[in-house]
Amino acid sequence: MAGIKEECGVFGIYDLDGGNVVPSIYYGLTALQHRGQESCGMAVSKTNGEIGNVQFHKDLGLVSEVFRKENLEKLEGDIGVGHVRYSTTGASVAENAQPLVLSYIKGTLGLAHNGNLINTGELKWELIQTGAIFHTTTDSEVIAFHIAKERVHSKTVEEAILKTAKKIKGGYALVVMSPRKLIGVRDPYGLKPLCIGKRGNTYVLASESCALTSVGAEFVRDVEPGEIVTISQKGISFDRSLTTEKHAHCVFEYIYFARLDSTMDGVKIYDARIRGGKSLAKSYPVEADLVTGVPESGIPAAKGFSEESGIPFGFAFYKNSYIGRTFIKPTQKERESSVHMKLSVLESVVKGKRIVLVDDSIVRGTTIKNLIRMLKEAGAVSVHVRICSPPFLHPCYFGTDVPSNDQLIASSNSTEEIRELIGADSLGYMEIDYLEGMAGGLPLCKACFDGNYPMEIPEELREK
Repeated sequence: MAGIKEECGVFGIYDLDGGNVVPSIYYGLTALQHRGQESCGMAVSKTNGEIGNVQFHKDLGLVSEVFRKENLEKLEGDIGVGHVRYSTTGASVAENAQPLVLSYIKGTLGLAHNGNLINTGELKWELIQTGAIFHTTTDSEVIAFHIAKERVHSKTVEEAILKTAKKIKGGYALVVMSPRKLIGVRDPYGLKPLCIGKRGNTYVLASESCALTSVGAEFVRDVEPGEIVTISQKGISFDRSLTTEKHAHCVFEYIYFARLDSTMDGVKIYDARIRGGKSLAKSYPVEADLVTGVPESGIPAAKGFSEESGIPFGFAFYKNSYIGRTFIKPTQKERESSVHMKLSVLESVVKGKRIVLVDDSIVRGTTIKNLIRMLKEAGAVSVHVRICSPPFLHPCYFGTDVPSNDQLIASSNSTEEIRELIGADSLGYMEIDYLEGMAGGLPLCKACFDGNYPMEIPEELREK
């Protein structure tokens, strides 16, 4: 998928028996690496030590780059939080890496956040008027400061977090480490995912169930939308005073973000993508010889398309998994050639065949255009494109980095015009009415497709 960037991934763990959680955070973040490759970090503490004994390390780069043996050996604690980041607010600089660690009058706070707030401006202004100085450009710091501010007038950190959660608006999943507690919070709509795991006497909070599996923890359940989960030496407790009837889970978790082996809100991601491919085959049947998917996210949907249509499924591309990230800002020409570096066509598979090419979305159209050209250069007779989402027409305000409207190919072109621009022989998008069925009947936020946002978007944020 080109153009839509990953969200962030959060991970929290508390070993009630006092064991060192650093290796588990490392493995948990590695399992969540697909959610953000820009920066990462972890903060840990010893709950039986002095209050304020937080150790942390964070930087730009992948988990394996940021955490070397020498960094990990300096960290030790029985409670901790971790984060992998793709920036949705704030620049791509080391200062914006998470977790955020605050020292204040009541002790310390470590916070990792996935999502985006829509009322950051007013919340920040409230703090600035009381003398707050910000070190980052993220809305995560605004949340952390409000928790610290509320904690001064609250009996417990949970009470301070609840007061803060009542003020913040948007999509978010938080894991918060206080000196003696690990707390998870999920926004009332359930826009961002968060789940609970258990391994012996150790509790885990994570964006996805695949991170629980990676540390040998058993999946307990998803955190309910609007729920606050507190883990302490007394065990685990729940506050559901923010829960509401209206839910709106982000549709892109099921189309693209979540890892294939995760289960989210009772839906197996692999099964959801197979269902998406099947519905595409029903909506847009075509005579063809081979169905293939764009690695990695298009492959399960292609499998579903094949099962429903009876057209054989095959791999038409080889993906080079060892392409490193580049910090050079490429020209458009260089950016296009990078597609050839990542993917090459298996000529013997496609030559002389009519191909159905399945992908999760079209944003700008550059990548799919290059892939179609590569297939035809390798001898494909025709290329029929099927897309597992409706056309992007509206921006996302909750942490999915959808480009502005002027960069969205569907905002200024009809389906037929897009087909011509990308060079496809036919083009079919997922029908919006099929999305809920794909996600197992869950209520979804589909605002990037239909403009129906689950909450009122402030006028100053709306694109003019």
